[in-house]
Amino acid sequence: MNVKPEQLCAHLDRGLEPVYVVTGDEHLQVQEACQQIRKAAKSRGYSERVVLTVEPQFNWDELLVSGNSLSLFSDQQLIELRLLNGKPGDMGSKAIQRYLESCSENNLLLVITPKLDKNTQNSKWFKSLGKSGTVINIWPISPEQLPRWIHQRLQKAGLHADNDAVKMLATLVDGNLLAAAQEIEKLKLLVNDTQITMDTIRSAVSDSSHFNVFNLVDTALKGNASKSIKILSRLKGEGVEPLTITWALSREIRQLSRMANDIERGASSQQAMQAQRVWKNRQRFIGSALARLSVNTLNELMRWCADIDQSIKGISPGNPWDKLESVIMILSGKPPAIHAIR
Repeated sequence: MNVKPEQLCAHLDRGLEPVYVVTGDEHLQVQEACQQIRKAAKSRGYSERVVLTVEPQFNWDELLVSGNSLSLFSDQQLIELRLLNGKPGDMGSKAIQRYLESCSENNLLLVITPKLDKNTQNSKWFKSLGKSGTVINIWPISPEQLPRWIHQRLQKAGLHADNDAVKMLATLVDGNLLAAAQEIEKLKLLVNDTQITMDTIRSAVSDSSHFNVFNLVDTALKGNASKSIKILSRLKGEGVEPLTITWALSREIRQLSRMANDIERGASSQQAMQAQRVWKNRQRFIGSALARLSVNTLNELMRWCADIDQSIKGISPGNPWDKLESVIMILSGKPPAIHAIR
């Protein structure tokens, strides 16, 4: 079964499926869909949560063991399987299918993947997941759709904005949903009136927009290493979570990797960017980044982002802020600091 993100809340109110798959590259929407599922599961007694992150050398027996184990604290558990590259491989495919064949009614499986290509969605393991439960495909919000999305988000926050204010906010966040959501939450705290105008946006939003997470990513892609590190330091001082920065970096690196692979197969950089719906005002510096970053480098950076995620959770050693600095240096085209990840 396939369910649209906007239908998920009503779907969950009707009851839970044994399996949910959330797939896409819009991290805010992926995060919120997963959070809805977690909340619904917890309200129905799935108080235990097991998180399995699939990376190189992952032991797929962990999935089967988790599926067959009984918790000391709860009869029901949510098993969260994070496929960082969306490809479980032959062993993973078999393990997933074995899990589905013998899964307990006391378990709920939540599979989280990046956007999957058509071949992967036609694979046996993915089809098995879809037959056993519900798939939520998260599609990118196009530039044309963004004002409507912002308008709906403002309404949900109890705010009302005229068209000019919505368009201005859409321009400021430059297509980044997480930045838009953060600015809307900020507006809720800063404004005394529920009516939002262009003047409201100018006074409450414009200053911080120059130092948000996505400006950090774009500055690195433009090759400005020193400014990128200053922005990173400022974000750290403002209390921005390193996980938020890691999500933004992972999203951008994954998209760059897809474009770099297309170029290796013969596409022009313009064709690759059009296929990934890169905004026109970003195409110049995205093209420059593609010229200096190889497919191998981008793949390695994805592994580094996974390592940062593990450091944040306390699973992998090292300081995530030091590791973020190294990733940003590489994106900027500079050698990493001496505390490089690997």
